[in-house]
Amino acid sequence: MAVAAREVRRLALPAAERPPRSLWYDAWRRLRRNRAALAGIAVILVFTLAAALADVLAPYDPNRPHGGFGSLPPAWMAGGDWRFLLGTDFLGRDIFSRLIYGARISLAVGFVPLAIVVVVGGFVGLVSGYLGGQVDNLLMRLVDVIYAFPDFLFLIILVASFRQTALGQAISGLLLMFVGLALVSWVGMARLVRGQVLQLKEQEFVVAARCVGASPARIMWWHIVPNTLAPVIVAAAFAVPGSIIAEAILSYLGVGIIPPQASWGSMILDGHQSIWSLPHLLLAPSVCLALLVMAFTFLGDGLRDALDPRMK
Repeated sequence: MAVAAREVRRLALPAAERPPRSLWYDAWRRLRRNRAALAGIAVILVFTLAAALADVLAPYDPNRPHGGFGSLPPAWMAGGDWRFLLGTDFLGRDIFSRLIYGARISLAVGFVPLAIVVVVGGFVGLVSGYLGGQVDNLLMRLVDVIYAFPDFLFLIILVASFRQTALGQAISGLLLMFVGLALVSWVGMARLVRGQVLQLKEQEFVVAARCVGASPARIMWWHIVPNTLAPVIVAAAFAVPGSIIAEAILSYLGVGIIPPQASWGSMILDGHQSIWSLPHLLLAPSVCLALLVMAFTFLGDGLRDALDPRMK
């Protein structure tokens, strides 16, 4: 309401006296009109709050077996127990509690490697695109070498090889997952940023800054980086679901998060053999995984449309 009131007051002024609207404000207005993106934001917020408040929301320890309560169906089905809302697995562990704690793993895998990818890939692409010459050739050949490896195969080999080391055992294998996902993902960000920098460094405002004596570091940080944020944000939104799916696949293959740590991928692995007798063991984590991935995909689509200055 406050935003709408400000917009009404702005339009009430004569055209010459109206304060200009920023590109970010226009992008936010376009994003608010995208219902799919707003629904995606709502779903992401729900999962984020559930993960942050897992210690409060989860009724039980996710790794604690309850003797005599193994393989219970959901509470509303025959044979269910309302103390276990979504039932239990073969060991008597509460499915609802494991889903909530599993959200922590998925969101951490989505965001922590992304921060590394944006920093490392963005820095390499920025330096390579702006300096050019031998620096550009050297950095891009390094990117090409890493890009030549099949991402998922490289990730499986890396995680499986270092799984028994101190790095692989740290945080139930989560630290190794962060490193592996960052290693296979930063090259795409570097190429994206380099392409943007190659276009921007010949623009008039960059040439003017260079003419008045601005240092390369100042030009890159204050003039080029802000103008590369829009495509970087969109690419980041689409990268998160890829990391979440990669973790789930690795955990399903048995080389991801180390049991008994709750993970949606490991829960799918535990439930796939009982899909006909106890389908909730497979469907519950699968639905959560699908909802979170679709939410980030809808948000990425909305950000792409909102940050495009040609959209009206």
